[in-house]
Amino acid sequence: MSIHDGHRQRLKERYQNEGLDGFTEVQVLELLLFYCIPRQDTNPIAHALLNRFGSLAQVLDAPVSELQKVSGMGKSSAAYLTLFSSVWRYYQVNLNHNVTILSSIAEYAQFLIPKFYNRRNEVVILLCLDAKGKVLSCKEVGEGSVNSAAVPIRRIVEMALADNASMVVLAHNHPSGLAIPSGEDQLTTHRLAVSLSTVDIELVDHLVVADGDYVSLRNSGWYHPDNCVLPY
Repeated sequence: MSIHDGHRQRLKERYQNEGLDGFTEVQVLELLLFYCIPRQDTNPIAHALLNRFGSLAQVLDAPVSELQKVSGMGKSSAAYLTLFSSVWRYYQVNLNHNVTILSSIAEYAQFLIPKFYNRRNEVVILLCLDAKGKVLSCKEVGEGSVNSAAVPIRRIVEMALADNASMVVLAHNHPSGLAIPSGEDQLTTHRLAVSLSTVDIELVDHLVVADGDYVSLRNSGWYHPDNCVLPY
């Protein structure tokens, strides 16, 4: 057994006995790398990763192509590290798996925010509800800003109709980290609300998500449902 084997075993046993409390970022990365880089000292690789990206969180959020630029990191080990952020998002979404009734903006946000975890691009999600707030579906409409051609209002209306929704909540993220609705966000919200009202579906709210936080256009006064219903 080499000195590296002994170090690996000690670090693994420490984790099994104590958990990650007290571990440094380097030690956490070392431990992760043990399982994808066999028979090699992973300490220098862990240091190199932290030096390049700045923190453990930034390492785990980095794309495969960037991780591979670090000496000692191959495609498989890079893909392995990116798996942790993806699994965390899946875990957070799965916590809400059995949630069926949503009745407030706070509950909509709690349900939707995990779906944006570790998203590097702007993503638009549509939550469809029946008249009692029962979740009918929650689908990714597409990537791109809410006003882009990639996410047409017609498609959102068609998706809501297909699920027989009475109410919908639109949500999208700002990867920049600022959950501040743009003027285009507000305009598109109004246009979507008017279009949905023609088929008797209410746009309850539009949430802008960033870094685990959110802004409700409705609560913030940027969206007034009563002003978006066409007269009959």
